[in-house]
Amino acid sequence: MSYQSDILEAANQDLPREKLQGKNILVTGATGLIGCCIVETLLKHLNLNLHVYASGRSEERIKTIFKNYLNSNYFHFLKHDILNPLECDIDFHYIVAAAGVASPQLYSTDPISVIKSNLWGIDNILKYGINHHLEKFVYVSSGEIYGEGDGRDFTEDYSGYVNCASLRACYPSAKRASESLCIAYSHQYNVDLCIARPCHVYGPNFSDTDNRVYAQFMRNVLNDENIVLKSSGNQYRSWCYVVDCASAILHIMLKGGNGQAYNIADPSSNLSIKELAEMIASCGHKKVVFEIPTDAEKKGFNTVTKSIFSIADSHRQVNPI
Repeated sequence: MSYQSDILEAANQDLPREKLQGKNILVTGATGLIGCCIVETLLKHLNLNLHVYASGRSEERIKTIFKNYLNSNYFHFLKHDILNPLECDIDFHYIVAAAGVASPQLYSTDPISVIKSNLWGIDNILKYGINHHLEKFVYVSSGEIYGEGDGRDFTEDYSGYVNCASLRACYPSAKRASESLCIAYSHQYNVDLCIARPCHVYGPNFSDTDNRVYAQFMRNVLNDENIVLKSSGNQYRSWCYVVDCASAILHIMLKGGNGQAYNIADPSSNLSIKELAEMIASCGHKKVVFEIPTDAEKKGFNTVTKSIFSIADSHRQVNPI
């Protein structure tokens, strides 16, 4: 199956889509891996007369990714940097906040922007929403909020250790603070919101500058190169295909409970980084080679050795039997 047929299948799930009839839906971070897939899935529901607003900083990248929708009356590009307040006068009934810097390289070279883009970005978009008839808000957080585990699978009520005094903490600490800010807005302004916590997500439409491991591996193979691994690769992770992730976020948006957090993962896709590298290398008939990382690269590394997500509670809450 192709990426587009996967999206079409995700769009046809059994969900209360009538809630979206005639609504305006804002997706921030629309040029990112997850945001892009959510926009494309929503655009399969034009019979509902809904309008999708794709927000991002790069007009050029928007035009490239969404070239098939640029002439649609239901697709709108909203150029916006989430570090700044949103200046327009459109009522967004649904907001999916998928923006925020997630780059291991920037964790060591520009950690301040990582914190600001995540925390200030959520504040800016929630402030706008409460003044413009917001009905539902979904914050796309991260499994990194669980920090260093103790060997158990991560459940939504678990909280692992994060060394706030480390440089690498800029990302998980910003995500944790952003979740707390969401809950504060929900309580103080009666905002209906949910929090999505995706595991490690992979798929097409990653940018040339995306230096997360899966993107690096894919880029190596596409460039006819061997895959370069800069660690032992023994770190064990939950992985999820981006269309499955977007599908889960739509479930959460339409069926999730107010103030609830939901893990997103595929239990059949738990494997080490080395196993992932070998799998991708095999598909491209390449080898996996090891290389010593630079000091800057070491500072951006995620040191968590095991990051496996439990989705038992998530599935039960959004798909009650």
